[in-house]
Amino acid sequence: MSNVKNIALNAKKASVVLSSLDTKIKNEALKNIAEALSKNIDSILKANQKDLELAEKSLSTGTLSAAVFNRLKADENKIKTMIEGIYDVIKLDDPINKILFTRELADGLILKKVTCPIGVIGVIFEARPDVLAQITALAIKSGNAVLLKGGKETVNTNSVIFEIISEALKKTDHFPENVINLLFSHEDVSDMLAENKSIDLIIPRGSNNLVKYIQENTKIPVLGHASGICHIFVDESADFEKSIKVIEDAKCQYPAACNAVETILIHKNIINSFLPIFISKMKEFGVKINGDEECRKIDNTLGIVENWSNEYGDKELSVKVAEDIEDAVEHINTYGSGHTDCIMTENQNNVSFFMNMVDSAGVYHNVSTRFADGFRYGFGAEVGISTNKTHARGPVGLEGLTIYKYQIFGNGDIVSEFSSGKRTFTHRDI
Repeated sequence: MSNVKNIALNAKKASVVLSSLDTKIKNEALKNIAEALSKNIDSILKANQKDLELAEKSLSTGTLSAAVFNRLKADENKIKTMIEGIYDVIKLDDPINKILFTRELADGLILKKVTCPIGVIGVIFEARPDVLAQITALAIKSGNAVLLKGGKETVNTNSVIFEIISEALKKTDHFPENVINLLFSHEDVSDMLAENKSIDLIIPRGSNNLVKYIQENTKIPVLGHASGICHIFVDESADFEKSIKVIEDAKCQYPAACNAVETILIHKNIINSFLPIFISKMKEFGVKINGDEECRKIDNTLGIVENWSNEYGDKELSVKVAEDIEDAVEHINTYGSGHTDCIMTENQNNVSFFMNMVDSAGVYHNVSTRFADGFRYGFGAEVGISTNKTHARGPVGLEGLTIYKYQIFGNGDIVSEFSSGKRTFTHRDI
């Protein structure tokens, strides 16, 4: 039996115990984790510094991208935010064993739809060391066991955080073993993807190539997004100052994030007035701009757009003229990744049209695409952002880590009594 198979089987057993664990015990476990992390910030920073030193060598040789390197760094503020996220999860309602509806099927025959954990979740993530603690918190609160596989670039940071979490859980009375598991080797990924009998869901957090590889190499359902091609459409009624402010945040606040904007669409009626201002401001922020033919006629210093589905992950943008709002929506639905898209406008009719017609997990009006985040949505944290159209979509927090089951309560009821006409269904919601 492989190491991963054994870990997955033990996690499956642990998930059964965890699924019925009292909320107080789960919250106590999270409190112990948050306190332990707070006491060991220096240890985490030292481990992260080792990862950064190794990553700098990879960065200089071109084997590691600048976007991944930026995600790798864990400063004190990032760690404190990570810990704050755990306390936020503690405050959230327990999502398990909530009755979604109760229906009387017939006299004395009651059907209930009740929330329950998914079971065992495998999470494969690159770079960001804060992911481990975020997913741990959400998994525990939602009653799911988890197998975590971080990237080799964060092995030191992940190891220290996992050790801190493990010790905190051992100190939590009545908390089962084998709930949180960390894998290390590249071979572990392939082994994890083969465990479709023990692992119920795979969540990848990383590059487009990583997600595609996982989707193509497992029978386990995959929840996630392959890329974050986010758009902002500047409509003809948009407030220019407001638009520049939002675009600057959406691109520059954290360019490596999947919810950073990559393409700006500008209504043709304002292209001559807005584009020069936009270009000037973006240059101040150090953003490189690539434009379509129309935009390059106005400013021939713009680069050429090679691919409208390009995720730069850096201070670089594509800009295009849109004939009207219909053209903008068509472009987004054609070249976008279904992640997060925004309209800048003061026209309420256009707001409604855009909100209804854009087929993305997040559709915004006059706000930065960087709001697409579980912490900012009040989910405490997130295990990732999903562009799927089944089960969960957008930032996946506690609710996205639950499913439901149907329970029927009766007293010797049998179907033949109904098929013969002896008894009849009432189908009354109660």
